[in-house]
Amino acid sequence: MSPVTRLPGTATSCRRYPSKICPSPVYVHHGGNGVSTTCARGGSGIVPLNSPVSAYRAIQPTTNPWGPPAVPAVPRHLPRSGEVAVWLLHLPSAAEAAAERDGVLDAEEVRRVARFRDPLHRERYVTAHVGLRVLLGGYLDADPAEIEFTRELCGMPDCDKPHGRPALRGHQGLHFSLSHAEDAALIAVADTTVGADIESRNTQRGGFDLTRKLHPDEQAAIAALPAELREEAFLSCWVRKEAYLKGIGTGLPGGLASNHVGLAEGLAPDGSYVPEGWSLIDVDAPEGYQAAVAVRAGSDGRPAAGGASGRPEQPIVSLDHLLLG
Repeated sequence: MSPVTRLPGTATSCRRYPSKICPSPVYVHHGGNGVSTTCARGGSGIVPLNSPVSAYRAIQPTTNPWGPPAVPAVPRHLPRSGEVAVWLLHLPSAAEAAAERDGVLDAEEVRRVARFRDPLHRERYVTAHVGLRVLLGGYLDADPAEIEFTRELCGMPDCDKPHGRPALRGHQGLHFSLSHAEDAALIAVADTTVGADIESRNTQRGGFDLTRKLHPDEQAAIAALPAELREEAFLSCWVRKEAYLKGIGTGLPGGLASNHVGLAEGLAPDGSYVPEGWSLIDVDAPEGYQAAVAVRAGSDGRPAAGGASGRPEQPIVSLDHLLLG
């Protein structure tokens, strides 16, 4: 499988939608004759080698989700400004290797493991957290057992308790976010504040319509879509919402209805907006899953210079398959 790089803000003529430029996220597959593209909605196109996107051929850190790595799946360097490294971990295939290395977990993680009554949930937690430690240890050239976590201050107003975003003790220039759902774990790593979320499309919501929990503009955008796209649109909004709320350090109590993050590209209406100073990126998740990352613009936490729209420039997002075996 050829390496893949997601290009922010790229539009391409699309075979699935030949009459218009498809606004969906574009993933570039580097080949010998040119750069073929696919988008999150299943379209495809061809970009010649002499086109502007060919400049991104030097950034090739990604592979097909769940597939064999095209290149060694290890961190190559700390994420640079404007880059977000996203790693997918297939929990069932990594569980045995993780169980052999569960001694890297710290006392708090061990206490949390002991509280799980369901063996499958316990296995998924161990695998995801061992994977996180192995990955961060690779970035920092450190023993995974020596990675120390702390909590930043809560992002809720008038709360100064240390139960906000998880963070690395002693490494303020490296930020991460972990999410897992069913058989998948997703880790985002950046040089600035980042939040990540992955959800299974099989998740049961007990018959509740959670769309009404969203921002009114998001509810209206979903209602305006054809019925067959509304479930996809809802889940795309939900993962963006969770990623953003993780990023600001509040989690769901930060407000599902009060924060507008919009729908995935290709589903969002014209004029859709995101929180100032943040980028919301839809991740090319494996079949059956939806994922997104939220990134604060600029490693200093301040909005980076935007384009004509005034929005911060979208970061370049790489996608790799994490191996523990």
